[in-house]
Amino acid sequence: MTKPNSPDRFSEEHATYTVRGSDAPDLEVGVKAIRDVVRTLPVRPGVYRMLDAKGDVLYVGKARSLKNRVTNYTQVARLTKRLQRMVAQTRGLQIVTTNNEAEALLLEAQLIKRYRPPYNVLLRDDKSFPFILLREDHAYPRVQLHRGARRHKGQYYGPFASAGSVRTTLTALQKLFLLRSCTDSFFANRSRPCLLYQIRRCSAPCVGRIDEAGYAELIDDAKDFLSGKSTKVQQKLGKLMSEAAEAMDYELAAVYRDRLRALTFIQGSQAIHAERVGDADIFALACKGGTMGIQAFFIRGGQNWGARSFFPAHTNDVPEEEVLSSFLVQFYEEVPPPRLILLDREMGERALLEEAFGERAGRKVEIKVPQRGEQRRLVAQAKRNAEEALDRRLAETSTQARNLRALADLFELPEPPNRIEVYDNSHVQGTNAVGAMIVAGPEGFRKNSYRKFNIRNPETVPGDDFAMMREVLGRRFARLEKEDPDRSKGDWPDLLLIDGGKGQLSAVCEVMEDAGVHDIPVVGVSKGPDRNAGRETFHLPNGRDFQLPPNDPVLFYLQRLRDEAHRFAIGAHRTMRAKSISASPLDDVPGIGPNRKRALLMHFGTARAVRNAALDDIAKVPGISRATAQGIYDYFHPRG
Repeated sequence: MTKPNSPDRFSEEHATYTVRGSDAPDLEVGVKAIRDVVRTLPVRPGVYRMLDAKGDVLYVGKARSLKNRVTNYTQVARLTKRLQRMVAQTRGLQIVTTNNEAEALLLEAQLIKRYRPPYNVLLRDDKSFPFILLREDHAYPRVQLHRGARRHKGQYYGPFASAGSVRTTLTALQKLFLLRSCTDSFFANRSRPCLLYQIRRCSAPCVGRIDEAGYAELIDDAKDFLSGKSTKVQQKLGKLMSEAAEAMDYELAAVYRDRLRALTFIQGSQAIHAERVGDADIFALACKGGTMGIQAFFIRGGQNWGARSFFPAHTNDVPEEEVLSSFLVQFYEEVPPPRLILLDREMGERALLEEAFGERAGRKVEIKVPQRGEQRRLVAQAKRNAEEALDRRLAETSTQARNLRALADLFELPEPPNRIEVYDNSHVQGTNAVGAMIVAGPEGFRKNSYRKFNIRNPETVPGDDFAMMREVLGRRFARLEKEDPDRSKGDWPDLLLIDGGKGQLSAVCEVMEDAGVHDIPVVGVSKGPDRNAGRETFHLPNGRDFQLPPNDPVLFYLQRLRDEAHRFAIGAHRTMRAKSISASPLDDVPGIGPNRKRALLMHFGTARAVRNAALDDIAKVPGISRATAQGIYDYFHPRG
């Protein structure tokens, strides 16, 4: 069987069918374009992409038989209004053939994620899920939060619903098993235990307070705990506590007692008890007023690893079963499927989904709609949570819509804004300067659209907020003009909010004037006297300034937008500052990557010692050749 991520897994037809014609939607032209392609289609599995006149992807679909499936789009009377609108915009198709329908399903998910087509159901929350990583590339493995690609050697446990869930579990692991969480360089340079040892959250292997065998035993216990064998761990700790008490080593017995209490607290704090379920994901869908919400529970080893609500986009006129199916395929594009997936309804493509997920996971995956017992109870709980989350979402959306309408009235906008961009800067006396942009719309904050801008223009004077704002907005609009000059992708803002007074507002207006942008409203928001919330002043480009009543709902909404931009800017600044503090002179040495840097620090202890070392001493470091050593020495000792 071809590997799931193999580059030669799918064979793509080289023909891209494009039909010249008007850009305006035309149902007859769209049907003709599809019919022209149908004549050449094979009767085999694959994926098709509907393209508009510009070549942008309108829709991605998969089929057991490409010819039969695409032919359905020519039967206009049987199509929903949504699909008729899509066909009217279609001017060509792009075809990819696959070996079977399961492969087509997986490829469909990849392409939907890549192109984000407007007529596909989209998983709106595309933020990666956090995992716990138990590193195995060190004699004393480290436990840490992990997102993204799995490049490190070790055991990955997850997914967790949020970083907060991971941090709670990491704290539990530290209290229970005294595992280290520090970096390898920090570990290598300790001469005495850190504070975590003093508060009994680390066994201090860095200074030899525990040997390698003893630490390996703690790692095994942690793996048992994360795999759901918490009862085994509890019995072991109870036995050790009793033995220590019988030997009258009451201090050690107290340590085991505290670890037992931590374990008992974790077991008692689980909002969902699923000891007999093992590894499973649970999904339930709720629908009200044309809006759909999906609730997910993540169970691993019988433990609750959190829950998350999702609200897929583009679900109008789409059957609930199709929404759930499309959601699952996109969800498991990034997350490895568990052995068991529990749903609140039957799926027409259940066998196909099982085959595709099993192929992706490399083992059997079962999709089940339980009818009784504990599994049925868990699905019912997910269903109840889905309905409650959807009710909250609808209430928030209603409030959001009122706020946006009021905002349009306040700033005399032609219609409620669909995309609001808010800008702020953060720095400390000009150092580590960073600009930040957050985005909000009818659905709330769009966190996947947030952007940070490192201030890098040498002409920008450190600490000059006006120049920083000019640089940030200049780069932003230059990119918009390059990537979306005709404003068709929805990335252009309908309203700009600037955290600042007349000076910042003037700088932004200069940038927009230079860019030739005259139709985007701009508002400056300056803090009141003594920076009191509720006394903000709003500045308009025409010179008008005004304040809102302290209890005005629109003021509260604008404060939320401003505070979110402030939070994001400060977070970006702190991240940059932390990197600059932890930066090493070795980072700039040509030819020195992470492995050689680690070898040098392990050998010499500090970067200063490397700088002062003789050439022969540098050449003795494992992994450092004589030529590399010469390069390092010459970098720190340039010949004048």
